[in-house]
Amino acid sequence: MTTMAELALVFFTSFLVGLTGAISPGPLLVLNIREAARVGFWAGPSVASGHSLLELVMVVVLAQGLRQILNTPTIVGSIGILGGLVLLWMGAMIMVEGRKARLPIRMDPHSETPRPRLVGVLAGALVSIANPYWWVWWLTVGVGYLVLSMTMGLPGIVSFYGGHILADYFWYSLVALGIAGGRRIIGDRFYQWLSVSCGGIILLVGIFFLIAGFRAFAN
Repeated sequence: MTTMAELALVFFTSFLVGLTGAISPGPLLVLNIREAARVGFWAGPSVASGHSLLELVMVVVLAQGLRQILNTPTIVGSIGILGGLVLLWMGAMIMVEGRKARLPIRMDPHSETPRPRLVGVLAGALVSIANPYWWVWWLTVGVGYLVLSMTMGLPGIVSFYGGHILADYFWYSLVALGIAGGRRIIGDRFYQWLSVSCGGIILLVGIFFLIAGFRAFAN
């Protein structure tokens, strides 16, 4: 029987892994900064909503396909090991690059014409689906997390998805708040510390994935 501690672990680690992806400089973060300059703080939740809706579709599609392989230890083990190796690589790279990480652009407001928040939602989804890294992540790490979560039933899937999207809402809203307020609330030193810390946690999660993968082969 799945315990609350197991669900909490899935939620917490999913949040941290999601946060690592959110803070990494990329098209979605740049979009968030640009939209925040146009519409203010609510650009953050809007962009995160578009991104999250697309990821909900991915979770549903993958979960339906994965149900047929949960009783195949070889496939489950292979997914766990592949996801673990990708996480180890991600964690190592983030820790190395995080020491010199900087926010992509200055957090200063710009004089732009406001537009409906729905544009931010749509843009968040389109930018995500056009990002090759997003697809690679979901077909490796995302699949591994889903396999682990699905052994806990629907509560496990909800915990994984909830923790993952909470990271997006948290980070993009925080960045948008800094831009809308015209102040730098996230300094480079804090950004570097956060990046390195997330990288270390990613390494631990990667090791956990590898152990789970090898255990699946042993069963």
